[in-house]
Amino acid sequence: MYPPQLPPPGSLSRSLHLFRAFLVEQSDPDRFYGTLAADSVRECRRFVDLDGARMLDVGGGPGYFSDAFAAAGARYLGVEPDVGELTARGHAAASTLRASGLHLPLADGSFDLTYSSNVLEHVADPERMAEEMVRVTRPGGTAYLSWTPWLSPHGGHETGMWHYLGGARAADRYARRHGHRPKNDFGTSLFACPVSRMVRWARVAQSRGDVEVVAVEPRYHPRWARWTIRVPGVREFVSWNAVIVLRRVGRG
Repeated sequence: MYPPQLPPPGSLSRSLHLFRAFLVEQSDPDRFYGTLAADSVRECRRFVDLDGARMLDVGGGPGYFSDAFAAAGARYLGVEPDVGELTARGHAAASTLRASGLHLPLADGSFDLTYSSNVLEHVADPERMAEEMVRVTRPGGTAYLSWTPWLSPHGGHETGMWHYLGGARAADRYARRHGHRPKNDFGTSLFACPVSRMVRWARVAQSRGDVEVVAVEPRYHPRWARWTIRVPGVREFVSWNAVIVLRRVGRG
C-alpha cells in the first residue's frame, strides 16, 4: 500500500518500523524507499509547509521521494548524478536532473526547501555540497541535510561494522568475499562524515550570517532520545543518522 502507514511521529514504534524497513533495503527496495520517503515528507512538514513549495532534492534517486513529495503538494525537482540510481526502477523519474550536488546548475535563491537524504557521506567535500544547497535556498527558506555519520553502526553501509577497523580494509574484505567492490566503496563513493564536522560547518555558516541553525537531531530516534545528538563523541556512535535543519538568511 502506498503511501505506507507510519507509526506516530517521534515514537519508539516509528524507530522500530524504520529499522525493520532498513533490513530489507536490498531485498524489498519498494518497501524500504517507500517507507523512508513517506517518513521524510512527514519530518519535513515539521519545518516547512510543503503545499506549493518549490523543492530541490539533492540525490533524489529513482523516484520514490519524487512521488512522495509531489503527492504532498511540493513542486519537486530532483538532482541525481548517478545514471544507475536514476533508472533503478526501470526509468528516470519525472522532474529529475542529472547533475552533481557539488555543482548545482541552478540559480541562487530558487527554492523554498532544499533537501538531502543520505548523500553527504557519499561526497568527498560535504561542506561544499551543503554550501551549494544553502546558495539555492531562498531567504527565509529551509535546508534539510540528513546523512549517516561514519562511526554509527551503519557507517560502513554494506560492509557492515568492519568499517570500525578501517574503511579501506572493510571494502577490501567485502571485495574478497563477494568478488566485486562494494557499491559504497570507501574513498571513492563513501567517505567519513562525522556529526562534529557538519555541526562545525553549520556554526561557521551561522556566524557569517548565511543561515540560522533551526535543529540538530538524530533522524530516526524517538523524541525522548534526541538529546544524544548534543553529546560530543557519543553522538558519533549512536545517532544512526544525523539531521541539520537550517533557515536561509541574508540576500538571495
